[in-house]
Amino acid sequence: MKSTLFRLHFIVFLWGFTAIIGKLIHAETPALVFFRMLFAAIFLFVYLRFVKKQSIFVPRKLLFQLIGIGGLMALHWLCFFESIKTSNVSIALSCLSLSSLFAAFVEPLIFKRKIDWSEVIIGIIVVACISLIFSVEFQYKTGIIYGVICAFFGTMFSVFNGKIFGKTSSGNIIFYEIFGGWAIIAAYFLISGQIFSFNEISYLDLALITLLSSLFTAYPMFESVNLMKHISPFTLILTVNLEPVYGIILAFFIFGESEKMSLVFYMLSLVMIAAIVVNGIIKAKKSARNKLKINE
Repeated sequence: MKSTLFRLHFIVFLWGFTAIIGKLIHAETPALVFFRMLFAAIFLFVYLRFVKKQSIFVPRKLLFQLIGIGGLMALHWLCFFESIKTSNVSIALSCLSLSSLFAAFVEPLIFKRKIDWSEVIIGIIVVACISLIFSVEFQYKTGIIYGVICAFFGTMFSVFNGKIFGKTSSGNIIFYEIFGGWAIIAAYFLISGQIFSFNEISYLDLALITLLSSLFTAYPMFESVNLMKHISPFTLILTVNLEPVYGIILAFFIFGESEKMSLVFYMLSLVMIAAIVVNGIIKAKKSARNKLKINE
């Protein structure tokens, strides 16, 4: 279990650094996500076919399901990087905490279980904090709106990922999701004609996107699907809420003044994170008690 938690927190740390790289990339958001998903799909294909020598065949019905989930992933990333570009890393990451509220309602609906009202209470606390951040940091309103939408699509992606787990290998799941997300973006831009109007991307941007696609996308996404064998979608979403801690601290030390927020922002962010951590501890103790009763 300790090994699983370490792996989970490590990939969350990598996701936290994703925001840093996103801010360093000057390409527009659509181009950034387009090439991120394309390169990540290529890396995964090479790894699965030539390193693991694994078949990537999946049934047609499952293929379309994976592509649909990949579309949610693409929307999540589009909103995430646009939130960073219209505000900053701290705002974009703090909004991800709203995933806990969305998960409290979406996961029971998809997995057909009762709503856990402790999750709803935590979600309400997070919403209250985000609302106060919105009023205090109103100059970042556009980034906050994108961040909220990003949290919703991220929750939908994580929950549906849990629903489809076990129907094929974890490598196939993440490969077809990323490839499917890229294909949907490519189809949209091709139909709209925008695919040929991307601004020229610098070599530095391409290098950063390559790094983003491999170490900070292909690997943690592959690992997150593997971890679904040991944890629930809510646990994954819960831990992902620690992403702002890693990202906000890193952003402050790397970017300095542009990431300096008001004292109220940091206090509210701390309240959100504390509420989520406390809820996780309560749920862990409740789960341990239930297991003990079963064994008695």
